[in-house]
Amino acid sequence: MRMTKLMTAALLAGAAFVSAAGACSTFLLESAHGLVVGKNYDWDIGDALVVVNKRGVTKTALGTDRPMTWTSRYGSVSFNQYGREQPNGGMNEVGLVVEIMWLDETVYPKPDARPSLENLQWVQYQLDCSSTVGEVIGSGDHMRITPEGHAKVHFLVCDAAGDCATIEFLGGNAVVHTGKTLPHPVLTNDTYERSIAYAKEHAGFGGSRPVANTMRSLDRFVRAAGLISSPAARSAGDAAAYAFAVLDSVSQGSQTQWRIVYDLRAMRVHFKTRGNGRARYLDLGALDYNCRTPVLVLDIDADLRGDVTGSLRPYTTAANRALIARTFRQTDFLAELSDQLLDAFARYPEMTACESAGAHH
Repeated sequence: MRMTKLMTAALLAGAAFVSAAGACSTFLLESAHGLVVGKNYDWDIGDALVVVNKRGVTKTALGTDRPMTWTSRYGSVSFNQYGREQPNGGMNEVGLVVEIMWLDETVYPKPDARPSLENLQWVQYQLDCSSTVGEVIGSGDHMRITPEGHAKVHFLVCDAAGDCATIEFLGGNAVVHTGKTLPHPVLTNDTYERSIAYAKEHAGFGGSRPVANTMRSLDRFVRAAGLISSPAARSAGDAAAYAFAVLDSVSQGSQTQWRIVYDLRAMRVHFKTRGNGRARYLDLGALDYNCRTPVLVLDIDADLRGDVTGSLRPYTTAANRALIARTFRQTDFLAELSDQLLDAFARYPEMTACESAGAHH
């Protein structure tokens, strides 16, 4: 019980990190030859593990008032900066992508009878259990994000059918835009309603203002929305390459740590990082998601290029602990956490279990 409380304290203390990364940009691009989601992750720290998450793993949330328990149905690839099981985003084996961006206005639901989990574990839950945008939206009927001590984020979720939704929590209520209410599948760091209203003032969206080349959230939204809806985007022969060009256009320069492109048809995850600018990719169809086999990981900045699927290595608690030490110690408001707390947080994945094998995973 004491160790669980320590891990919960670490999780709650660590959740504030996303506030510093508040300049991210995400979008869906559909061309004649591809369907991809692009994401810029902007912050001071680039360290992370790329993690292959398994099917059939039972998990219980930490840091919540009424912890959620679930068993993963799908394997996935995720990008984890603050430890395994706490992803910043990712894609599962059936083509569902979940990504987060900072939103100051976020107010999560008040505690109620539904079980809960914190916002990064919400990402992992959706990758584990949802195959479509509709399932993600519907999951709010039986679970919620806990409101206490957590970063303020909103989400862009897209699936292999090309459906997308923005999910925001405003005034304690879920606000969802999808279908006809999502004319541009883009999300930055303002509410979707404010972003669309701002876009309508600009040329190409019904207004007359020129599109500004600034890094402000609203300007990034307009610029990305214009680029993904242009004739060049619709005819792009290489959708992933075009998506990387859009990411370059909305980049924060040295603050942009990762550029990620999820290919929802080829089932590949392409990525470039500030620490390694060469294009790399993982082939999700070639991965083993059986939970009786080791979880595999890759240092996001590893000196590689091209197909890195064969360069994945077995996960270890030591690797998780080393990542957490680097990222927590580089984050001002986390730097003073005790080694005991960091140890407990690093060992959280040991609390999960492979259901089919009945063993810790």
